[in-house]
Amino acid sequence: MLNIYKTDLETNKFEKIKEFRPGSWISLINPTETEIQTVCSNLNIDDEFIKYPLDYEEQARIDIEDDMTLFVIDIPVIEDEKGKKSYSTMPLGLIVVRDEYFISVCLRKNRIIDTFEKGRVKEMYTYKKTRLLLQILYLNASYYLNDLKKINKEAENTVVALQKSMRNKELIQLLDYQNSLVYITTSLKANELVMEKMARGKVLKSYEEDDEILEDAIIENRQAIEMGKIYSDILSGTMDAHASIISNNLNGVMKLLASITIVLSLPTLIASIWGMNVPLPFANNPHGFIIVVAISVLISVIAFIWLKKKDML
Repeated sequence: MLNIYKTDLETNKFEKIKEFRPGSWISLINPTETEIQTVCSNLNIDDEFIKYPLDYEEQARIDIEDDMTLFVIDIPVIEDEKGKKSYSTMPLGLIVVRDEYFISVCLRKNRIIDTFEKGRVKEMYTYKKTRLLLQILYLNASYYLNDLKKINKEAENTVVALQKSMRNKELIQLLDYQNSLVYITTSLKANELVMEKMARGKVLKSYEEDDEILEDAIIENRQAIEMGKIYSDILSGTMDAHASIISNNLNGVMKLLASITIVLSLPTLIASIWGMNVPLPFANNPHGFIIVVAISVLISVIAFIWLKKKDML
């Protein structure tokens, strides 16, 4: 999907346009080869930078070539499959062409680009490309923070459910949250390197107010990294604790079953002995059966009391 947006220099009105104009923002969402070639031919650029972010495994980085600067960052995404949420990341490419055009490239529709396309960001101007880039970085870090809070809340609810049921379903869900936290923290660290590189060197022309936005974005990103580490450590400790609890419960069940087996095996042993075709006590006694049963019950009761004292029942 190809969309072109531009902010009017006089009225600052943000609107969607049909032609390529200097100072415009070109948004590409899962573009076709035809759309890519349309952009390249109109802007007189190669398609190399546009195709980089379309690789799902592309790493966050800055690449400068001639009159083009490519920024690849990782953005958070929420997958919803059959009512089951999962949190992951994917690359977003931001390209500045000759200080005239701003291009965003992504594999799929996402919250960050959607927020800008709907004009929900204050003081967003397509002709201020550096500011637009930094605003995207700041919003991206904010969405990471929101997703981390959602993961923590959902993990807490799963832990409560796990304490009541001890089912594999809850443990698997916690493992999914743990994996999501690892992916998110890794992506945040990669984004931090990109922003720090921007802060160290003059990658793009910037102004004083732009530096403030970049500083806020770096702070927000670092806060998300720390939050991700804390949640990951808490979740890891919780999973270890519940794994120990489940193991102890299993040991208790096995101990109980073993004790019950011992108690039940004693009457079976006595019945087997008195069932032999050899001379035995009470063989000719008219009350022999009752006596043998009484002996079996007595021995079982003694074994039960002994195992109870040993805390095996």
